[in-house]
Amino acid sequence: MKSLLKVHHLKKTYHTKQGETPAIKDITFDLKPGEFIAIVGPSGCGKSTILSILCDLLEKSNGTIEKNKNITFGYMLQQDSLFPWRTILDNCLLGLEITNQLTNENKDYVLSLLKTYGLKDFIHSYPANLSGGMRQRVALIRTLATKPDILLLDEPFSALDYQSRLAVSDDVYQIIKKEKKSAIMVTHDLAEAISMADRIIVLTERPCQIKNIHTIQFENRSTPIENRKCKEFSKYYDQIWKEIDFHV
Repeated sequence: MKSLLKVHHLKKTYHTKQGETPAIKDITFDLKPGEFIAIVGPSGCGKSTILSILCDLLEKSNGTIEKNKNITFGYMLQQDSLFPWRTILDNCLLGLEITNQLTNENKDYVLSLLKTYGLKDFIHSYPANLSGGMRQRVALIRTLATKPDILLLDEPFSALDYQSRLAVSDDVYQIIKKEKKSAIMVTHDLAEAISMADRIIVLTERPCQIKNIHTIQFENRSTPIENRKCKEFSKYYDQIWKEIDFHV
């Protein structure tokens, strides 16, 4: 299967008055259509920096990124970042407004997403009236509204309590799979990564490079919550946990 994205020997160095600070030493991986990749590693090792470089929010220092020139990214941040003065529908349409893509067809697409994923009755409500989990679903639909080819998820559930986090990870995973999207997720939660991802990239401490890439295979793959019950789950957890350098 042809890769949607190929990253070769990616490097990032920050330049300050005090000198150079290397953030990414050497990163090489690819992303296939419909694949879900999770990136894990020590705190501050450069996980989010990789996402920012992929969608051109940051310039790389070296290396190559192969992608179709028309490929588009959707970026889902840690906080839902919904505007409190805009309705749920208007929040979901924001990206289309900014990119001048707000057509009747695209608006109908957003309305269909809201209906399909249980938010039809809240389109005229405001963010303050929704639970944290529902707000994250809205944030994902806002990201999907512009029909991106690749979703970048930066700790998308970290602001939620544990129970909500489990439920929303299930929701988000099923939406991504149903909409046939490819995704790269950064997370500090190893269990979350194993339960959601097709492959997990383990990074070293900063300046990061790839320590290992694991293909996650469950005999009976299902939703993230159900995947946590699979016999293979604990094996992956123990193996990857030992690979991560937890330096504070």
